Amino acid sequence: MHISSGRWVYGLFLALVTAVLWGVLPIWLKEVLQTMDPVTVTWYRLVVAGSLLFLYLGANRRLPAFRPLGARGRWLVVLAVGGLTGNYVFYLIGLKMLSPGTTQLVIQVAPVLFLLSSLFIFKESFSLGQAFGLLVTILGFGLFFNQRLEELLTSMSQYTLGVLVILLSAFVWTFYGLAQKQLLSHWSSAQVMMVIYLGCAALLTPWAHPMELLSLSPLQGWLLLACCLNTLVAYGAFAEALAHWEASRVSATLAVTPLVTFASVALCAGLWPDHVQPEEVNWIAYAGALFVVLGSALTALAPSLLRSWRARRAVTSLASSE
Repeated sequence: MHISSGRWVYGLFLALVTAVLWGVLPIWLKEVLQTMDPVTVTWYRLVVAGSLLFLYLGANRRLPAFRPLGARGRWLVVLAVGGLTGNYVFYLIGLKMLSPGTTQLVIQVAPVLFLLSSLFIFKESFSLGQAFGLLVTILGFGLFFNQRLEELLTSMSQYTLGVLVILLSAFVWTFYGLAQKQLLSHWSSAQVMMVIYLGCAALLTPWAHPMELLSLSPLQGWLLLACCLNTLVAYGAFAEALAHWEASRVSATLAVTPLVTFASVALCAGLWPDHVQPEEVNWIAYAGALFVVLGSALTALAPSLLRSWRARRAVTSLASSE
């Protein structure tokens, strides 16, 4: 069982880096998807990121060895590759149907599922505060979709299908996250990500169309490169954060990702209106997004907050008795 190193400040920094990079990523991807299909975009991201990691690890003679993994470790690799491949492809399919902000908010279900799964697998406790956080999160989603709630519940429109595809993306990402965390017991975060990236790329190769690269505009080409580097840095930071900080606290930090996306969309829509469209949501929806973030963070942090409160209360009681 993997145990965090306890370097929480470093873990917090890495988690924030991940949140910011994930927050701006759907804006870049939305532009690239106008010309390139989701599978090919994903293939390029994985090939570039995996190849760079391979060159780096090879130059430092740190390429991972598979023999120490054993049968269980190899199955974890298969689970991680399948989970991340599904997450990437389903996410981009959903992004083509939805706005960046909506996509990023719905994918927020992934850290919550990851947290709930971690509670079961890593034997972390589930408190009343976490249950309250889940209720706040659910309320937030209800408020966010206030303008289209009837559509979501009564029809299979493109909007509804997009939301369902993003939920599927969040679900399969959970398998990747859990498997990846266990693989950190055998390999470094860079080794884990190299194997997963190249494994995912190999899995997608039969369905990729690399020549679509020639159809991209210069702007789309640079954005695709940015997406590839984002993949390398963001997931590398996420993997390293899990090595140094508890899964619950990493999940809480990642809860701010939708806010980064909404702020980035608003800024880019003002600066480049021909490329980025503003979010068509009302103030109730924005309030709902804030509730989702607060609820997700509370769900993740409730046990730590409760322990801190009990510790302070115990110290206060001891001091008063003396």
